[in-house]
Amino acid sequence: MCYGSEFTSNAILGWADAARVEWHYIAPGKPMQNGFIESFNGRLRDELLNETLFSSLSQARAALARWQVDYNTDRPHSKLGWQTPSAFASTFHPRRDQTLRIMNGSASAPAAPHARQGKSNRQNELTAG
Repeated sequence: MCYGSEFTSNAILGWADAARVEWHYIAPGKPMQNGFIESFNGRLRDELLNETLFSSLSQARAALARWQVDYNTDRPHSKLGWQTPSAFASTFHPRRDQTLRIMNGSASAPAAPHARQGKSNRQNELTAG
């Protein structure tokens, strides 16, 4: 039986197979296959996480928010032509496909209807025991 993230992973892999989407994994022990995120993770770890002893979740969130603002708005990045990510993002205007502009989009209909706000469906809930 599958639970949580394993169930989600199997569903995504099933969809990828049915949609003929090729799936690429980062090989174990090969973090440089995704060097950009490894660089970011190292910078976050070195500049914030290893340097700070957090006493609460709210303190950690506030420190991370300050670091994120600094990273995105105050520091130029060499890979962005020495612009800040915010400045670079303001010059980027992606062209959207026509199918994305259609009112209902191009995605297939959901398998189940959305739950109504404030409405419980207790007869379908499983109980532990």
